Amino acid sequence: MSLEIAFSSFIPLAPDGAANGLSLTRDELTSSYAIIRHNVRTYRSAGVIAVVRGKQNAEAELKNFEEAQDSSDRHEGWRYFIEKTELKAGTDPAEATDARQADLEVRESKALKESDPSLSPRSGPDR
Repeated sequence: MSLEIAFSSFIPLAPDGAANGLSLTRDELTSSYAIIRHNVRTYRSAGVIAVVRGKQNAEAELKNFEEAQDSSDRHEGWRYFIEKTELKAGTDPAEATDARQADLEVRESKALKESDPSLSPRSGPDR
């Protein structure tokens, strides 16, 4: 086999791991992610259970929670998901839950105002 063929068939690994499908952005590596426990049957949230740095870390931690979960707990509908957050990694779960709830209420209120023109200050009888 010639040296030319050997080099042409060589596929270098990209420094970010792109060759093996692990391409992560700087944002995904440095952002914080909240792990939230919720019930898919009742739509009830048990709140934030952890805030970690990096998407891969969050996914690994989520997997740990799922593997440690009792089968009866899962049967009752309890699941976990990750959500990007502005909170610092390591934030107390109760504090993170309160902050997340406040943020959800602000977003919901804004969405309601945008969807109902009568709630908008720009709408009125002269418009």
